[in-house]
Amino acid sequence: MYDRILVPTDGSGHADAAAETAIELAIALDAAVDVLCVVETGPLGSVSLPGENGNAKDVFGERAGEYVDEIAERARARDVTVTTEVREGIPVREILAYADEIDADAVVMGSRGRGGISRMMLGSVTEGVTRHSERDVLVVGDDATAVSGS
Repeated sequence: MYDRILVPTDGSGHADAAAETAIELAIALDAAVDVLCVVETGPLGSVSLPGENGNAKDVFGERAGEYVDEIAERARARDVTVTTEVREGIPVREILAYADEIDADAVVMGSRGRGGISRMMLGSVTEGVTRHSERDVLVVGDDATAVSGS
């Protein structure tokens, strides 16, 4: 059914819940997991963050590797084959492109991520992936249950 599951992350609690669901799904289906973090390079990537040194892209970029590594460690601890990737770009575009590159069978995402100005102006990354993906998209809600798919 699913041999390769893509889990995009932004380090949020919602992304973490989605990662846990993806790991459990991978165990049940003997599938591999790919963990992707996209560092925003669009106009919102240059916004300064309160209380942080540097702009959003720099701050998030420093943490992106930590986000994917933490999920990878959890997957490997449960004997799931995992690959990690950090990219720069527009999140929806990069997630869809990466899913195509690896020929993912499904994408598992949180119902919302970091939000804020980006979400208000551009719409939800999850919504964009769900609308434009040719693959199954499992959206994990606040209570870590699937709320939508395509």
